[in-house]
Amino acid sequence: MVLLVMAAGSGSRYGKLKQFDDLGPNKEFLLEFGIYDAIQNDFNHIVLITKKDNKDYLYDYLRPRIPSSIKIDVIIQEVSNLPNNITAHPKRIKPWGTAHAVWCAKDVIKTGFAIINADDFYDKNAFKNAANFLKSNPNKSTYALITYKLKNTLSEFGSVSRGVCKEKDGKLTSIIEHLEIQRKEDIIIDHDSENILQEDDFVSMNYWVCNESIFDYLEEYIIKMYNKLENIEKDEMYLPFAAQSLLQDNIIEIRVVDSESKWFGVTYAEDKIKAVKSLKQYTANGDYPNPIWNYLK
Repeated sequence: MVLLVMAAGSGSRYGKLKQFDDLGPNKEFLLEFGIYDAIQNDFNHIVLITKKDNKDYLYDYLRPRIPSSIKIDVIIQEVSNLPNNITAHPKRIKPWGTAHAVWCAKDVIKTGFAIINADDFYDKNAFKNAANFLKSNPNKSTYALITYKLKNTLSEFGSVSRGVCKEKDGKLTSIIEHLEIQRKEDIIIDHDSENILQEDDFVSMNYWVCNESIFDYLEEYIIKMYNKLENIEKDEMYLPFAAQSLLQDNIIEIRVVDSESKWFGVTYAEDKIKAVKSLKQYTANGDYPNPIWNYLK
């Protein structure tokens, strides 16, 4: 099984590259905890998608740490890498978004895989549930979304955007994006829409479980969306929107799988203190070795 780690973000609100910040007790990156949990649940191939400037650094950092039995590929999300001989607009500098990032992994992933963000902590049980889904799901058009309760995904230091999941009989029907979610006294509100949200609403934290069929679907989606971009220099093609489009066209089915886990991330610079404290506590409790890779050598 393959884990695809999205590590091409710029960290505009955080103030630096979050995916390479040393948050662990031994200066580990947050993504190392996700990779460790994946390996513990039978993932044996790690693919990281990043920017060109970070490719060699990321490989040289991880390869000596991760057991040699685990395959590692680091691939680049190139602006010029587009399907169907599309020529990128000459003024385009920033990457095309998460849907395009996943599509860029098409040449190295040939089996079922999970997708996570490099700058999020997803917790052990989420990887167990993702692995169980991959092992038990033979249907090439059935994917999964590992979800979290909204109350466990908020920041104390500002609003966050979250995709609230709607489901029927365990199947995802839609993801409704809320752009400025924040706890205000006893309620959780989206300041953008003024909607009151529920503590136990399930939300997407971009933990997807797919198989290789998604690459053909994403290629068609990118071709379709490219000419619809209003701002060719800045607009992006996001994976949740691609998934929703595939759902609406009845091309795929997405199972909603409760992570049964806690989540934390570092949206704002101030979130770092909580992240460092949490990782230190997990390690002290014995959830992770100290240092993290000693156990697997």
